[in-house]
Amino acid sequence: MTQPYMFEKPLGLRDTLPDAQREIARLESVLQQELSRWGYDFIQTPALEYAETIGRASAIEDSELFKFLDAEGHPVVLRPDMTTPIARIAASSLRQKPLPMRLAYTAALYRSQRKEGGHPSEFEQAGAELIGDATPYADVEVISLMISMLDKAGLDSIRVAVGHVGFVNAFLYDIVKDKETVRKLRYLLYNKNDVGFREFVASLHLPARSTEQLNTFIDSRRLDNGETLDCLERLARESATPVHSYYHNIVELVHLLKIDHLDGKIDLDMTLVPHLSYYTGFVFQGFGGGLGFEVASGGRYDDLLAQFNRPCPATGFGIRLDRLISAVRKDSRIPEQGKKAVLYDRENAAKAMQFAMHERENGCRVVLQHIDGMDNEEAFINQFDSVIKFLNEEGTEIER
Repeated sequence: MTQPYMFEKPLGLRDTLPDAQREIARLESVLQQELSRWGYDFIQTPALEYAETIGRASAIEDSELFKFLDAEGHPVVLRPDMTTPIARIAASSLRQKPLPMRLAYTAALYRSQRKEGGHPSEFEQAGAELIGDATPYADVEVISLMISMLDKAGLDSIRVAVGHVGFVNAFLYDIVKDKETVRKLRYLLYNKNDVGFREFVASLHLPARSTEQLNTFIDSRRLDNGETLDCLERLARESATPVHSYYHNIVELVHLLKIDHLDGKIDLDMTLVPHLSYYTGFVFQGFGGGLGFEVASGGRYDDLLAQFNRPCPATGFGIRLDRLISAVRKDSRIPEQGKKAVLYDRENAAKAMQFAMHERENGCRVVLQHIDGMDNEEAFINQFDSVIKFLNEEGTEIER
C-alpha cells in the first residue's frame, strides 16, 4: 500500500533539480563576487529566530510566518527575511563596529502560503545592507550595486522603479488628516488599484482641490521622470513642510543618479508602496528580462534598528534568485562541464582510482563506478561524454 504523501511536498515547497541547482550556484557565485568587490562583508544568521523579536519586527504578516515551539517552549519562526536578523546583529554582536557598516548575505527565506499560486514558501535571496549612513549617497550606492549585480548575472533591459514612502505618507496625511484613511489609500496604491483609489477618494467627500491633488498624484505614475518631478513640485508647493523636505530629497537623489550615469535605468514612481511596512524613505524595485514582476527590491528603513535599541539609519535590498533565473539571458548561463565515467573491476581498482584522482586534479568531472554496481551498463554510460574502462578484458577510452 502506497504511503500517503510519499511523493508530495508541503504547500509552496519545491525540489531543485540538478540543472536549476547548477544555475543557482552560478548566480550565487556571480552575486557574491560583486558584493565582495564593493567591499561588503558576508554574514550568516540562523534559520530559526525568536517570534517575539524577529517575527514581530520583520513586518511580514503573521499568517505568512512558519511558527514553532523550541525545546524550551519558546515561540520561534523560520527566517522570513534577512533585513531584520541583520538589524539584530548590528545592534548586538556588531554593536561596537564603527558605522557605517556594509553587510551582505545569500540565504534561504521562508514564508507560508495558504494557496501556492506560484508563490514559493522557500526561496533563495542575495542582498546587501548599508547601515549607519543617512545621506542620499547611501541610497544611490545600494541602487547602483543592485543594478550592477543584476547586470553581472546576465539580466537584460534592467529598469528600477524608485519611490519614496516618506513622501507618500506625508502627502496623503496632509490632505486627509487621518491615519486610517492613509492606510487604506496606501493599500490601494500597493495593489495598483487606480480605479479603487479614485472611488475611495470620491467617497471621502473632500474639498474639490484636495480630490484633484489625490487624482493628480495617482496619475503621476504614467509620466516620465521629468514630468513626474514637475508634478511633485506642484503638489509639494501646496503641502506642509515635510512634503517639501521629501521632495527636495527626491530631486537630490535624481541628481546623484545622473552623476552615476544611472538615470537612464530609473523610473520615478511616487505611487510605489512596498509590501513591508518598515520602510521609511526611498524604496525601489528592479525589473528586467521581460518579466512582469520585480526580481529585486529594497529601500531605506531608518526606524528598524531602534526596535533593537540601536537607533541608526539603514538601507538595503534583496534579489530573488528564483525569479532571476527565469529572467536572465540563456547565453549567460554556463553550460554543464562534460563528465567522464571510469569503469573498473576489482583487479584494476587501484589503477582506476589513481587515474580518476589525476583527472579530477586537472579539473575534469569524473564518476568512478565499479562494474558490478550498475543495473544497466548501456543506459549508465550513455550519460557521459567519454568512458574509460579499467577491466581485465578492456582498457580503452570510448569517445562520445
